[in-house]
Amino acid sequence: MTGSYAGDVNPRDTWAALELDPHAVLIDVRTKAEWSYVGTPDLTALDRPLLKIEWQSWPDGRPNPSFVAEVEAAGVKPEQKILLLCRSGARSKAAAQLLTAEGWHHCYNISNGFEGPQDVDGHRGHLAGWKHDGLPWTQG
Repeated sequence: MTGSYAGDVNPRDTWAALELDPHAVLIDVRTKAEWSYVGTPDLTALDRPLLKIEWQSWPDGRPNPSFVAEVEAAGVKPEQKILLLCRSGARSKAAAQLLTAEGWHHCYNISNGFEGPQDVDGHRGHLAGWKHDGLPWTQG
């Protein structure tokens, strides 16, 4: 899958976009295991839901064949701003490209994702990303 999408935004700009645009949606495309064990963005302060739609399943990494249908079923409209989040920005970029190709016009990849890149010890969350930037999140 190739193609363009609206662009990359950092986590802090994502929060600002959600504050400013009441129709913008945040879709977390990570796996159910990541949502449960690593945590998720907490949008309570913005009084809006976090949409959780897997891009790939765990543990086999199988692509979700109903990803687009699940976005549609969640009520996301082509004119809405869609901000897509994964662990580090790779899966969410692919999801932004696919949704753009399928007719959504304002799809953004959240650069550095929820946990960001690995540090020299192979750990995430210390260099960049949603958690690193001190944005609200919850676990469990």
